[in-house]
Amino acid sequence: MALLELAMQGLAVFGFILFFVLWLMHFMSIIYVRLHLHRKRSEVKQPFLQLAGVSLLKPLKGVDPNLISNLETFFTLDYPKYEILLCVQDQDDPAVDVCKKLLGKYPGVDARLFIGGKKVGINPKINNLMPGYEGAKYGLVWICDSGIRVKPDTLTDLTHQMTEKVGLVHGLPYVADRQGFAATLEQVYFGTSHPRSYISANVTGIKCVTGMSCLMRKDVLDQAGGLVAFAQYIAEDYFMAKAIADRGWKFSMATQVAMQNSGSYSIGQFQSRMIR
Repeated sequence: MALLELAMQGLAVFGFILFFVLWLMHFMSIIYVRLHLHRKRSEVKQPFLQLAGVSLLKPLKGVDPNLISNLETFFTLDYPKYEILLCVQDQDDPAVDVCKKLLGKYPGVDARLFIGGKKVGINPKINNLMPGYEGAKYGLVWICDSGIRVKPDTLTDLTHQMTEKVGLVHGLPYVADRQGFAATLEQVYFGTSHPRSYISANVTGIKCVTGMSCLMRKDVLDQAGGLVAFAQYIAEDYFMAKAIADRGWKFSMATQVAMQNSGSYSIGQFQSRMIR
């Protein structure tokens, strides 16, 4: 009986500690978001890389209902010097036609289409991006997933965070407003438990980065062996972040979120993402 009481007391202490830690993470995240993500533009220091050229790497596979509208937001960015490198693995992929349509609609935008990829490892995303990476002409590389949509000043916000000691700028994952229960479930998850863990980890110095929207220094990636060095990993975003941190560079979080806006979503797809 005494052993049972001791076990119950231990469980109660564990529950209290867990409750305290979760609330500490919660308040830490709220304070950081209020002080950093809600800063007015006038409060942001002008970085030395303000007008640095950026090569946007866009991995594409298949077409969902929102693909063309999401992609188009990158063609209308308000930024003086950037290029769009559209990467599609398969010649027969319907995403090729979407890319060609946008290239024709915006002839004044510096954009190119790469088809075929390059087999360098087990990671299909890296294989797809290799030709674009090898053809990138700017010192900053922005890898951004196909389901992300941006605002005209999103790239400006990213480069504002790329100060002298920063090697990687990442966006807090969130989701755009969409209809249906599955969309609401995603929005609740990416608006509560996920950012609490994501933000508090970064505040306490734990390198927590998702690869859906990352701005990185190309020369630092090249020092680590280039993009090909990460083709042996499935979680390439973690290992790229680790390689940058191992070389003494700091991370910074953009003041704008990485807005996911996939046109195909369901409870099953959400569950599969969480399991992965």
